[in-house]
Amino acid sequence: MYLVAIAWMYVVLMMTVAEAMSPQGTVIGAVITFLLYGVLPLALLLYILGTPGRRRARLQAEAAEAASLAGSGAAAPDGGGEPAGAAVAAEREKP
Repeated sequence: MYLVAIAWMYVVLMMTVAEAMSPQGTVIGAVITFLLYGVLPLALLLYILGTPGRRRARLQAEAAEAASLAGSGAAAPDGGGEPAGAAVAAEREKP
């Protein structure tokens, strides 16, 4: 995947140099060529192609966190094992 990205950036760099060195070309045109033909499409492509890897890493991190919580016995929010107490609030008396 990175080989194709490097090759594409080489092609875009050569297009940029040709644009900048051309008698009819400008440096601004070369910069726009570099950004619109190289950096933006390549960033989008690498982001899309990297999605499965990021998802796999996130799932592995979540699995490791769940395993560490299960192994330490700290699955309960209070860390104890005792019930939380009365789930219903006490009724207020009228004065």
